[in-house]
Amino acid sequence: MNRFVQRWAVFVGLVVVWELLTLYADDPFFPRPSKIALAAQDLWFSGDVGDLFLTDTVFEHVLPSIGRLLGGWAAAAVIGVSLGVALGRSQKAREYAGPLLTFMRSIPPPLLVPVFLLVFNVGTQMQVATIIFGVLWPIMLNSVDGARSVDATKFDTSAVFRIPKVQWVLGVVLPSAAPKIFAGLRVSLSLSLVLMVVSELVGTDNGIGSQLLVAQRQFDYPDMWAGIVLLGVLGYALNTVLLSFERKALAWQPKQERTPATVEEKS
Repeated sequence: MNRFVQRWAVFVGLVVVWELLTLYADDPFFPRPSKIALAAQDLWFSGDVGDLFLTDTVFEHVLPSIGRLLGGWAAAAVIGVSLGVALGRSQKAREYAGPLLTFMRSIPPPLLVPVFLLVFNVGTQMQVATIIFGVLWPIMLNSVDGARSVDATKFDTSAVFRIPKVQWVLGVVLPSAAPKIFAGLRVSLSLSLVLMVVSELVGTDNGIGSQLLVAQRQFDYPDMWAGIVLLGVLGYALNTVLLSFERKALAWQPKQERTPATVEEKS
């Protein structure tokens, strides 16, 4: 409890410092946190009682953005874990697919936005495709490393008892690889938030990213900063939920094995 209070006390202290510095500087590009809070209230929390005080902006822009983020991230998680486990348990597959995967993950996802625009046109499909392509690689690489690290004793024991392939994957490989899979999911969740905004900056008038661009073009800096703060709050909330689920899913493992370094951190 004390650590929780200390962390939030530091946060509140930084906000107070921010308020004082911006009050002294009086720079229109960096409004005070109090102005940002008022802008956020007008944007999202000045609706009717029937809508839980939420404005039309929440339903037209914020919720669709969250839906794209979670949809793209979930699809990438399914694809990445499936391919990662398959590659991790097959040396030949890694040898053949390795060069192609290295080439594909070296391409910055924002550069493929024009390609996805041509393939899917403007809309949700293009944005979700951008998110999936960008966040797929951390999940896949960590899944490969997790599947490769399965204890040889478990493999030999399963072979002796002739455990079916599906049961072996679901009951042995996935639980053993779960800590590294969750590490990849955490990295990809933060990255999906970034790619959501990037995909919404191009050719669309719907979403948090598009509203940030509109506020910037109209020199409405309190609204722009309110959108930035909203992205930070979303990232914190989603990461907190995922960490809570991870702790419950990995409660059976020793504590030191729950937060492994990702594949990218090791290299």
